[in-house]
Amino acid sequence: MKSTFAIHGIAAAALAVLAPLAHGQEVVKIGHVGPVSGAQAHYGKDNENGARMAIDDLNKKGVTIGGKKVKLELVAEDDAADPKQGTAAAQKLCDAKVNGVVGHLNSGTTIPASTVYNQCGIPHVTPSATNPKLTQQGYKTTFRMLANDNALGAGLALHAANNLKLKKVAVIDDRTAYGQGVAEVFKKTAQQKGIQVVDEQFTTDKATDFMAILTAIKSKAPDGVFYGGMDPQAGPMLRQMEQLGMSNVKFFGGDGICTAKLAELSGGAKTLGNVVCAEGGASLDKMPGGKAWKADYDKRYPNQFQVYSPYTYDAVHVLVSAMQAANSADPKVYLPKLAAVSYQGVTAKVAFEKDGELKDPAMTLYMYKDGKKVPLN
Repeated sequence: MKSTFAIHGIAAAALAVLAPLAHGQEVVKIGHVGPVSGAQAHYGKDNENGARMAIDDLNKKGVTIGGKKVKLELVAEDDAADPKQGTAAAQKLCDAKVNGVVGHLNSGTTIPASTVYNQCGIPHVTPSATNPKLTQQGYKTTFRMLANDNALGAGLALHAANNLKLKKVAVIDDRTAYGQGVAEVFKKTAQQKGIQVVDEQFTTDKATDFMAILTAIKSKAPDGVFYGGMDPQAGPMLRQMEQLGMSNVKFFGGDGICTAKLAELSGGAKTLGNVVCAEGGASLDKMPGGKAWKADYDKRYPNQFQVYSPYTYDAVHVLVSAMQAANSADPKVYLPKLAAVSYQGVTAKVAFEKDGELKDPAMTLYMYKDGKKVPLN
């Protein structure tokens, strides 16, 4: 009985890798997870749009893996930027036996979810989680599509010291894995460059009232404020800084605040003009296929672009490219090909270091001019 059961189990596992359609064509399932509900839903929807666009484009062109024509299917889950929900979504994708995963948006959801994907052996590519701890776990299933917080936090601190010649800064973070991580790197690099950190304050990724912490910071008279967090908090923070007469204070942040929506969330505050933010990648204009891709995206998803959809688009293509190189959609079989991938994407030439970090990642600083995000470099 044991050997019969084992054979049945192997057969079932093999069938799960490529689920056949009724008319004989096989389905390859790509999971996507991001916050499509809650305060960060604009990011999550943008990310999901990018993944969906890639699936549509590939299906239209026709995908062959191991000599067989396959149909790609997106299995989309919502983690609401909540670590527990993110882990549950990851387990759901494992149970659904998806062939690969693109996600999550936030470091706080991605780091615990990566453990789940590693345990069930599913390759997982994040388009946007930037905390260095993600790849330091040593999982062979984890890959990142852009520069991490070491590059972003340090780049902003160097700009503050070398170009803006700031002497005193205050640091605020939202206590998430992302916010704490990027703020810590900024603080350390700023101090190494001789900038005095005059105050450190903390908030949450749900808060909207920052008057108390900003008043405390104002009393220390900093030249700049760094915020480690996301735009739903950065927008109101900029409004409240203006109300407190902090209109000459520079405002720094990582890719979490570096969105088109920040202008809207700041409600027309003049302090938007003081923002300098960093993204781990080239600006759309400098991406190899950025301009044409963005025009296509806007046709399909008008007024929904934020930051990371080009990276989710490329992440889907990278997974499929590895499957094609391996002649298999079986995660165990194509994982070594993913680790060795060399794919010319919309965002960059995608290849990974041994730890899953992107090779030679770009970084771009941005400011806001007349309410629009424009690259500084």
